[in-house]
Amino acid sequence: MHNPRLAGRYAKSLLDIANEQQQLEAVLADMQLLQQLCRQNRDFEMLLRSPVVKPDKKQSILDAILGGRISPLSSAFMKLLVSKGREASLPEIAAAFIASYKAQKRIKTLRITSAAPMSEAVKSGILAKVAQSMPGYELEMEESVDADLIGGYVLEMDSKMVDASIRRDLNDVRKQFAENLYIHNIR
Repeated sequence: MHNPRLAGRYAKSLLDIANEQQQLEAVLADMQLLQQLCRQNRDFEMLLRSPVVKPDKKQSILDAILGGRISPLSSAFMKLLVSKGREASLPEIAAAFIASYKAQKRIKTLRITSAAPMSEAVKSGILAKVAQSMPGYELEMEESVDADLIGGYVLEMDSKMVDASIRRDLNDVRKQFAENLYIHNIR
């Protein structure tokens, strides 16, 4: 039941209210907490999507889990969502809010996947090189390790990807051997 348009509209409304009340950073922290909770606990997300559990029970569970840990604005927003029957979209709304916040603050996320953990010097060098090509933007880096790359790295930002891995190089060589141009096909 994914509805990005609905999530975007609710996220924009929350962003506007948070800006108006000067609670943008607090609401961002709340949405990041909610997103982390959904990622770590699949049962929590399934509870939000469950049509069997009554809305008042969902609200009491949300209050028990998040009560005192989130701002009053975020708490009121979640109560509104539960009362409107939109609590199933809460994880999507949190993700859309974080994306809207980053767009407003001109923050780009650079995802780098390498075959082995990188040193701080290499990471800062890559970050500095990318930052040169993106003046006016703040960059944040998400790092992951994938041994299947064999060596090298894969950079991703927005819809762009730079694959400088050995796995890709080996696949290119395999493809060249499969399409050997020096062997003529006999018909």
